[in-house]
Amino acid sequence: MSQVKVNSTIKVNYTGKLANGQVFDTSEGKEPIEFVLGQERLIPGFEKGLIDMKLNEKKTIEITKDQAYGEPNPSLIQEVKKAELPQDMEPQVGMGLVSKSPDGQEINLMVIEVKEESIVIDGNHPLAGHDLVFDVEVVEIKETVITE
Repeated sequence: MSQVKVNSTIKVNYTGKLANGQVFDTSEGKEPIEFVLGQERLIPGFEKGLIDMKLNEKKTIEITKDQAYGEPNPSLIQEVKKAELPQDMEPQVGMGLVSKSPDGQEINLMVIEVKEESIVIDGNHPLAGHDLVFDVEVVEIKETVITE
């Protein structure tokens, strides 16, 4: 019976939850995610938790924040004057914004506070600072052919 190992191409059904049970993402009702294990496209704890799983095996993976999105970075929380925002924008707590870094990459931001003359935005990943729990099921395992 085949097992998941580094460089396996796998398909996984999953439900991601916070430690308190609140669901933040799921493949339920959608296609399973497909990826090559070991290419670091997913959080480290998720990939490590899948190694050695067998086809159709179900498992709960508990991931500490250091193996997920880490601790929030205080330098990614900044105050911006409302005068710097588009005139037609009415910022609200929880509103998502997109900005560009100096090198042109998109940065997702969240409004976390609205003051009279400014807003406070957070550029941390929304799951930073949280331990995560994933219920997973491996639904396909393919050996990946590596060409050099």
